[in-house]
Formats: sequence, structure tokens, C-alpha cells
Amino acid sequence: MVHASSHSAWQIDETHFDRAGPLAEQLRFALQYAVLAPSNHNTQPWRFLIDGNTVQVCADRLRALPVVDPFDRELLFSCGAALFNLRVALSHFGLAYAITLFPSDADPDVVALVLVSNHGHRDMALAPLFDAITQRVTTRAPFADEPVPAAAQRALIDACEAEGALASCVHERAGRQAIADLVAEADHIQFADPRFRRELAAWIHPRHRDDGMPLYGAAVGGLLDFAVPLVSAVVRVFDAGAGVPATHRHLVDGSPLMVGIATARNDREAWLAAGQALERMLLVAAGLGLTASYLNQPIEISTLRVQISSLLHLDATPQLLLRVGRGPHAEHAPRRPLSDVLF
Repeated sequence: MVHASSHSAWQIDETHFDRAGPLAEQLRFALQYAVLAPSNHNTQPWRFLIDGNTVQVCADRLRALPVVDPFDRELLFSCGAALFNLRVALSHFGLAYAITLFPSDADPDVVALVLVSNHGHRDMALAPLFDAITQRVTTRAPFADEPVPAAAQRALIDACEAEGALASCVHERAGRQAIADLVAEADHIQFADPRFRRELAAWIHPRHRDDGMPLYGAAVGGLLDFAVPLVSAVVRVFDAGAGVPATHRHLVDGSPLMVGIATARNDREAWLAAGQALERMLLVAAGLGLTASYLNQPIEISTLRVQISSLLHLDATPQLLLRVGRGPHAEHAPRRPLSDVLF
């Protein structure tokens, strides 16, 4: 019996996988790992359909963020991350698969068709990442003031490149300061928009909810106060409960490494690839004892996106921006029951 609630979703006993059982039940079990993928505002904008030996990975447009993500770019990142987790789980359990992206012109919400079998090609490089799926966590707190080793930076870059994306690591203080300035500018722009504030507030929930961002501290109530424009720089970087003022200096000091992910193209296939690259990088990071949180604000503002590309020294379209380091223990974000997303 598969159990997946907001509290138990991260505690999966892999020994319950029945290698002799029906393929449909094996796929259902593997999807428990797919839904642990990250998503903007923890919207979890995915649905899955099991049909015989296939899994359809679908975008749930009802969970879109039309203000901050008007073209569903970040929504497809999330679907790509879920697809990557599914690939890792299938590889771990010894199941072969073949993937067709956007298989139906009639239904663009089907982002991937995964054909699964007991025989065929297996990507053995993915199986070692399996344990990291349940270890990965987003840490919105300052990271330890210690550099990320060059070998670890190389591993993060290689993880992205393996999924067809490009990555750049910024560890020099001047570069991190310049990025922090853009993050602050983007925050000012976004929080000046009442539509943005309403959309963000709609996804800030108490802990018992199955999606959205948990309300960690009373200070987060400022996000919900539409009477006063919220212009504190980098307010989304650190948890209010951590008692850390959101300032440029705290962002730089608490972020020993900033990583940008870019793609050569800027279309739905590229967005899906960026999401898979993101999750592969995050799983590699988790295996190295590192964690991350997101600084996508400057990329979400079209007028700042070119500047971010320049700071990352990437001749490609920037898609994601993260801060990486060694952080304190953090709780996992809640998850919807598998029954809510499986059809």
C-alpha cells in the first residue's frame, strides 16, 4: 500500500517495492519519488497517468503562477525535476525506460511519455543518486561561511551539462555582491506589484497544508500586508524565523556559492531540460552534503535577465539562479498525497 501525505511523503520504505508485482504497482511506487521534486512556491504543478507500461508526466496548469511565471517556464522546470526523479527511481529499481518529450500536439500538457520495461537501456549513472532524493531539502537560512570546494563546483557543473544545460559557479565576493544587488533590485520591482504580492500570499500556508510555503515566523505576516509595500531586499532568501535581516551583506555572507543554470535555447524543451538539470545538480549537491535555495528574482524580471547572463559569463539564456552551501538542518516542504496527482 502506498502512503504519501504531507508528513509521510519523505519517509518511503524502499523495501516495500515489489519486484515481482504488477508493473503498474511498481510505477505507482516509483512515482512517490517523482513528487518529491522542487517547485516554485511549492505549487507541485504536475499530474501523472499510468496506462499499462507507460507513465504520462503532465503539467497541471491550474497550479500555474501567471504573475511571476506568465509563460509557464518555471512550471516546466518543476515538471522536468519530477521527470528526473522518476528516471532515478526507475534506474534504482532496475527498470528500463524510453522517454518521448511532448508526444502529443493535441495535448501540450503531456510533457513526457515514459515507456517502461524490464529490459532495455538503463542509465546506471542515475541509480547512485537515489538516496539523495529524500535527503534533498531547500534551506532558506544562511549557509556556513566556508567555501564550496572546486571539485564540488565541478561536480555541480557536470551534473547540469549531463542534462543538456550549462552552469556557472560564482564564488568570488565581488561577483556574489553584484548578483545580490540584482536580487535586491528584482525584489523591489516585484513587491511593488500588488498582483505579485497577492499571488505570493496565496501560497503561504500554515504547516498542516499539503502544498505552498510553510509560515515559519510571525514576521512573514509582512508579506500579507498589502497596505505597505514590502521593499526589504532579499526578503525571500532567509526564513523570518531564523531572525536574519534581509540585507545585501547577509545574502553575500550567507551564500558562499551562487550557481546559474542556462540553456542554449529558450523554448519548452529547453525549460524541461533545465528542470532535469536542476534536480540532477541538487541531488549531486545533497550527496556532497550541500543544500540550496533559489534566487530566481532577477531572471523573472526581463530587464535584469541580460545582466545576470553577463555576471554568470554564459553565452546562453539564464533559466535558474541558486545559492549553494552547507546549511543547518531544515524541514522538508509538505507534499500532496500521491492520490491527488495520479490518474
